Amino acid sequence: MNEREMGGVPDDALIRTTLEGDDGAFAELVERYKGRAFAVAVGIVGNGDDALDVVQDSFIKAYYKLKEFRFGSNFYTWFYRLLVNQAIDRWRKSARSAEVPFDESWLSEDASPPDAFAYPKTPEDLVRDRELGEALQRALDDLPEYHRAVIVLREVDGMAYDEIAKVLGCSVGTVMSRLHYARAKLKESLKAHREG
Repeated sequence: MNEREMGGVPDDALIRTTLEGDDGAFAELVERYKGRAFAVAVGIVGNGDDALDVVQDSFIKAYYKLKEFRFGSNFYTWFYRLLVNQAIDRWRKSARSAEVPFDESWLSEDASPPDAFAYPKTPEDLVRDRELGEALQRALDDLPEYHRAVIVLREVDGMAYDEIAKVLGCSVGTVMSRLHYARAKLKESLKAHREG
């Protein structure tokens, strides 16, 4: 989704305004992309706490590197290259297991529960869901870093092949190859989980 789809001021205009000293314009860029950035970061690093750090570090790095941005190119692609590199670096350094943050906001009296809780599940269903989630996270953790990044950018963030190629600095053919490999490895790992 680009700025035209989101409405509002185009990214290029926000960048120019930021470079002229208006930090509020950069805050608008952060608001525009923080949700997608978090989803990508969680997919790569495996847990919410590290993902928040990666997103924050990536936006800080983007702010200080903004003067290097080439107008006419896509801010989204430029930023996501920084984000993916930060996430991969964090993932390499981290040996912690995946964590899923608990969102207590739905517990208030006037809030409705999330869709996941709309239909009661049996204890067996809950265990099966948790085990499947853990198996999927282990399978993602076992992927080489660039295979992991490409599957997250495609399947979590929904990026097109050419966008992924720009973010990762490789050809579309390489993206397709890595995606094929990653999907095959995930399928193999999940099949082993089901049979185990």
